[in-house]
Amino acid sequence: MVLKTGNIVSHSGALEWGSGKVLEVTSTLAMIQFSDGKSRKIASSHFAILQPAAAASYTHPAEVPPAVKAARAPRVAKKKKAAVELTV
Repeated sequence: MVLKTGNIVSHSGALEWGSGKVLEVTSTLAMIQFSDGKSRKIASSHFAILQPAAAASYTHPAEVPPAVKAARAPRVAKKKKAAVELTV
């Protein structure tokens, strides 16, 4: 199969990924955005595993905003206790 940017394909060895859209093709690999939301690099030696898929089968993954971490409270320095001198 000849891959071109924009083609819709499916990976016959990983159907759970869904169909994918070819984002980039080089002489050694293809970057494909699959319907499960992950972009994967497929080596050119594995292009034969990719099959053409219907354009309607590709669903663009939903944009998920990155999780915002709660701000950490600033550390408070511990005060050193003064040594108490005892006089007898």
